[in-house]
Amino acid sequence: MAALLGMLVAAHPAVAHAQVSPGAPILSQDLPEADFLFGPPRGAIGLRGGLFLPSESSDLFDFVRRQLTIDKGDFRGAAFAADVAITLSPRLDIVGGVELASKAVASEYRDFVDDELLPIQQQSLLRQNAITGSLKLLLLPRGRSVGRFVWIPARVQPFVGAGGGVVFWKFEQSGDFVDFQDFGVFTDTFSADGVSPSAHVLGGVDIQVYKRLMFTLEGRYLWAHGTLGGDFIDFDPLDLSGFRVSAGINLVF
Repeated sequence: MAALLGMLVAAHPAVAHAQVSPGAPILSQDLPEADFLFGPPRGAIGLRGGLFLPSESSDLFDFVRRQLTIDKGDFRGAAFAADVAITLSPRLDIVGGVELASKAVASEYRDFVDDELLPIQQQSLLRQNAITGSLKLLLLPRGRSVGRFVWIPARVQPFVGAGGGVVFWKFEQSGDFVDFQDFGVFTDTFSADGVSPSAHVLGGVDIQVYKRLMFTLEGRYLWAHGTLGGDFIDFDPLDLSGFRVSAGINLVF
């Protein structure tokens, strides 16, 4: 009987596979293809798009809103970012990023028209391009190892982080303006720009879409101020702070 059972097992590989002891190693072909890698990730590259929500809190914004048909929130616009992350430890990454954000707003004077009773029109531009560095802390394990050669990423990876950088900013107004000395109308461009240090905090979640591809949701708040001069005298530093919310993809490697 024992000999017959041995012959049946040898003749039917599926039966032999079923007899593998619980302690036997797991073969990669026995795992769903989208679920595993051959080792923990060393880093990631990503692209994000979203909304740029400046706080618009300094006195220059107050002045512009009083004189022109610009309301709080009108400088909200699109933002695009690219990131490169390097893994420092099982739960800690260092991330370098570049963000591009700008918004142009068309307006006219609230209380004045020209001598033909037509609106006095202009355009205001706020641009903020940032280079940032962050430490990103995962709140849950990044994944787990199975045997020596199989590593299974966690499908949901929430994170928080903080960092700093620099903001290349520009505020510009071009079009027609009122000279409050004689109330004449003239055409001109007023501009200020600079580079300012920044700090930020962030939080979000990475969700595995397929193997090395992650969908990411992120929110961050950035603090920065720019010193005005030249065409904008007697104003406090320009408030460059604001919230960013974005979504995109990360490719781990």
